[in-house]
Amino acid sequence: MTGTVIFDPLLPWAVLAVLGALALAGVVLAIWRGLSGWALRALAAMVVLGALAGPSWQAEDRAPLSDIVLMAVDGSSSQQLGDRAALTADAAAQVEAAIAARPNTELRRIDLGDGEDDSGTQLMTAINEALSEEPRGRIAGIIALSDGRVHDADLAGDLPAPFHLLHTGRDGDWDRRLVVENAPAFAILGEPVSLSLRIEDMGDVPPGNATAELNISVDGGEPRTFDLRVGRTVTLPLDLPHGGRNVIRFSVPEAEGELTDRNNSALVQINGVRDRLRVLLVSGEPHAGGRTWRNLLKSDSSVDLVHFTILRPPEKQDGVPVSELSLIAFPTRELFLEKIDDFDLIIFDRYKRRGILPSLYLDNVRNYVENGGAVLVAAGPDFASADSIYRSPLSEVMPAEPTARVFDEGYVPSVTDIGQRHPVTAGLAPDGPGDWGRWMRQVEVTPKAGHVVMSGVEDKPLLVLDRVGEGRIALLASDQAWLWDRGFEGGGPQLELLRRLAHWMMKEPELEEEAIWAEPTGQTMRIIRRTLGDSVGDAVVTTPSGEEVTVPLQEVRPGQYEAIFQGPEIGLYRLREGDEEAVIGLGPAAPREFVQTIATDEVLRPVLDAGRGGSVALAQEGVPGIRDVRDGRPAAGRGWIGITPREAYQTLDVTKVPLLPAWLVLLLASALIVGAWLREGRR
Repeated sequence: MTGTVIFDPLLPWAVLAVLGALALAGVVLAIWRGLSGWALRALAAMVVLGALAGPSWQAEDRAPLSDIVLMAVDGSSSQQLGDRAALTADAAAQVEAAIAARPNTELRRIDLGDGEDDSGTQLMTAINEALSEEPRGRIAGIIALSDGRVHDADLAGDLPAPFHLLHTGRDGDWDRRLVVENAPAFAILGEPVSLSLRIEDMGDVPPGNATAELNISVDGGEPRTFDLRVGRTVTLPLDLPHGGRNVIRFSVPEAEGELTDRNNSALVQINGVRDRLRVLLVSGEPHAGGRTWRNLLKSDSSVDLVHFTILRPPEKQDGVPVSELSLIAFPTRELFLEKIDDFDLIIFDRYKRRGILPSLYLDNVRNYVENGGAVLVAAGPDFASADSIYRSPLSEVMPAEPTARVFDEGYVPSVTDIGQRHPVTAGLAPDGPGDWGRWMRQVEVTPKAGHVVMSGVEDKPLLVLDRVGEGRIALLASDQAWLWDRGFEGGGPQLELLRRLAHWMMKEPELEEEAIWAEPTGQTMRIIRRTLGDSVGDAVVTTPSGEEVTVPLQEVRPGQYEAIFQGPEIGLYRLREGDEEAVIGLGPAAPREFVQTIATDEVLRPVLDAGRGGSVALAQEGVPGIRDVRDGRPAAGRGWIGITPREAYQTLDVTKVPLLPAWLVLLLASALIVGAWLREGRR
């Protein structure tokens, strides 16, 4: 039970001060005039003013509250290196025992691991969350068991008690890590890409480690080895082997005595893109659809287009002198013999044999396809004639043969069953009948090879795609695609269809018919398998540690199967289903927990100094003792750390008794005033 005098004035203190001044002036006047009752008048004024001040005696019944000590135990990945976990567990047990042996003291333990999304060790965030749940007036101390490599030290704020760090580092600890300083997200195929990296040693590095081996592998292939000097940034040129995602793994062998090899490797994923796609467009004669092809290809900034239209065939005899013609000669030899391999795609738009391209040149086009080139034939009525381009060496690679029949009638193009699965036409089909506009002409063809992905009149083949040798060829049995571009009867997805068709022929990875790949998000990947078949088996995922995991695939749309897989670790994963394989990297290129692994107190030094706390190396100094220190005094010394007792309490009951009750004030004031009157009246 404790008590104290409190005041609860009936009037503001300023008013009481004025009344006091008036009372004092009256007493002084009485003394000056020689009134014998001035003392009684002064006492009466003091009684009245004291009553107006409202004095009371307040007694509190208090229950003492225990002091609280916070102990944050770091269980992040860097704390699992060496014997740090064992040191931490032993120190935590000793601190718990020491706090339990202290009177009127409680311990709050905070366990934390790796932060989400590779945010590292969020020690101060965990401590701030614990402080928000406890009264600050009861916090006597904060003890952190960690390697000191925290990533949110700037969130410490104003701590209510001394902060101490018991770190798990050892003399002689050292580590080697690989740092990729610069790696572009995209690179041009055929041109070397430069990557800057450095091998860095940290801590008490032993002698004889001036150089180290660097291994580089692409998509999990055979690595190439280089000798690099430690501590020096080097720039390495690298050629990407294919378009799309290239997963490059850099690794350094584990050195004897280093803390961990988890930071001795790094994964970099670079998308390979073509610099410029060179397309040769040969138009056999001017027609309404010729501009459609030109506009499509010219609208793509990554396409270099060479376009020739045969405006004056050799058989045309109009009497115009050759010297007066402004047309240029068709450079057949240069295009079809000398520089044909420079083109990624050749398009024949309503082209027919007129003697301009001899059979030798067209035979060279056939070889071009078989050796990896791409040819697209957009057929008009001439394709069914005796002068058809099919009546040439190109017939050996054509996926369909004309029957000499041409349908001149309206029809709505449709996507076939196999076309629903093929990446060129998948998802293009309208939701209902009549959503696409009609085409007005189609050449009848008989398929010989490949896949019919679109059909027209009487379900006759309209678009046939095929692979020939290393190359690809496509036949569009109509010259009416431009009607969609003009919006005839609602039009259709002409731009998207022709764009996909051109990119499929140029072997863009995202348009492969048979493929498996994954889209990573953190430690999770979405596995995608695309096929033209009716079904697929389970995907087999090989983890970085070599374990094989079977993942069932579910069909989400025709020809596409997917599954979600949670990667158990950071690193390179291999995917396999049937004959299709792929690699994918999960996690950051360099996990934040392993960027710096040498234990230190420098990161938390501002927090330690602010509360005059201390840093103790558990491996060298052992677990320190715990002492009481006054607030503001040094809280650490040799072999000990201090906590500040708070002497907090809880008020159970409050009793308040007025010191001048109204009846007593009335009695005293009346007696003193009457006494002063009688004394002065008697004189």
